Amino acid sequence: MTNWKKAGLTALAGSLVASSAFAGAVTVTGSANLTYTANSGAEDAGNSSATGTNVGLDGARWGMGKTLSFSGSGEMDNGWTVSVSQGLANGVTSGQGFTLDMGDMGTLDYQAHTSARGIGKIKDMMPTADEDVGNGIDVDGTGTGGGLSGTVGGGITGFHYAKTMSDMIEIGVGYSPKGSSTAAAGAVTGTGGASTVSGFVKLDPMDGLEIGFGVGESKTAKSGDNSVTDDHTTLYATYVYGPLTLGYQVSEVDTAGTSSDDEQTRWSVLYAVNDETSISYQAHENDDSTTGVDEEARGISASYNLWNDFQNSQKYS
Repeated sequence: MTNWKKAGLTALAGSLVASSAFAGAVTVTGSANLTYTANSGAEDAGNSSATGTNVGLDGARWGMGKTLSFSGSGEMDNGWTVSVSQGLANGVTSGQGFTLDMGDMGTLDYQAHTSARGIGKIKDMMPTADEDVGNGIDVDGTGTGGGLSGTVGGGITGFHYAKTMSDMIEIGVGYSPKGSSTAAAGAVTGTGGASTVSGFVKLDPMDGLEIGFGVGESKTAKSGDNSVTDDHTTLYATYVYGPLTLGYQVSEVDTAGTSSDDEQTRWSVLYAVNDETSISYQAHENDDSTTGVDEEARGISASYNLWNDFQNSQKYS
């Protein structure tokens, strides 16, 4: 019986691919850059300055980055739109997704590599001129990545359903199946623990004001029972008044079976100087119940839009 079911699903998938390929098109875009790392005094990791061994034998400083993005879409007989995407960064898959646009019924997408699911879509809604306050720093203040602590999440692989029910309400539901990696077609990932399920609601009750709330459960990082989940909640509000945009957000991660809970607070102010220039200030604080010192981060961002200047020069030239 199992084999018959797999055969039926495979035939259906093949018919969908053939239909969308007939009605749609695939496009490829890409970029490449040549880099030189001017890290003065850097030597190969195996060198020993104390003994003089291999001192001065630096590694190559030249490098090349290249990316390719494949995307395609097609329309089904009932009017729904199917689109697929595939990214390659330096020859390695960086993104893979499948989206079904059902019109008034909303959209459903599956991401196999990197994309926020459910509550992860609203983990940081603070206005900023460029990147968020945690961009490029880790919890210890270094540039090793990893982000700031206490942030809610809904997984990065799996399904996400979104629907805008009116000009005032938007909902999102995410499901990240259990497993530590993405399964190949017709395969399973093996041991994976609990799945992650979450959702959010956004409201626009008046001009300039947006309010959002999210809740979910995710696989716990605590060792032990793999079926145990952590509770994630977040609440935010943003308000636009002329050139000013204000934001405030509170989030909580309740770790299962322990007192190791996180209470995160963020706020931000964005000022649009003109159509081309914006500046912002962001503040982050996380209270980890297991430590006596709170994690704090502050960030200032600025942006300048050259495209607006180019358009204006073409318009009046």
